[in-house]
Amino acid sequence: MQIRPLPFTSRRWMLRALLGAAAMPMPLSALAGFNFFLSEYTATRDELQAQIARRFPVAERYAEIFMVGLRDPQLGLDARNNRAAITATLTIASPLLAASPVQGTVSVSSALRYDAATRALRLDQPKAERLELQGVEGRDAERLQKVGAVVAQELLQGQVLRSFTADELTVGRKTYEIGDITVQDNGIKVQLK
Repeated sequence: MQIRPLPFTSRRWMLRALLGAAAMPMPLSALAGFNFFLSEYTATRDELQAQIARRFPVAERYAEIFMVGLRDPQLGLDARNNRAAITATLTIASPLLAASPVQGTVSVSSALRYDAATRALRLDQPKAERLELQGVEGRDAERLQKVGAVVAQELLQGQVLRSFTADELTVGRKTYEIGDITVQDNGIKVQLK
């Protein structure tokens, strides 16, 4: 079998086509963590941290007595258990507390889910793993830890880690949906299907 070289005009046409395709503006999604050849998107820890930081501080009233707030979130990724974690500064204020507000730290781990209606990767069923309060001891500390844990879980339930635009999930005529979610050591990978 003998391979014939392309005629000069065919090579020139192919070269122009390749250069033209390279010069076309690429959508932002092509520059991000999208890999359409492997049908996946990987959001880096830094990207996710920036997204989370924009949504804080958050606060909620509990039992009309306590005001619980979270600020300065730090993202943690647990690849082994396929969970994300948020560690944040916790503040509990109440007129019933002698030293108000009480400061502390809370760490919450969470499963992840994709919300197709809003095209968002969200925390799902967060669980307070560790809560430390400063300057409170005994039964008061136990009660405040319970309040802080419950409110932190409520505040983080459904919190968005990454939102996608319709344009990001569309290539040509194909619109992708998000499938399996995998937590890695340095990011979160989602399957595009």
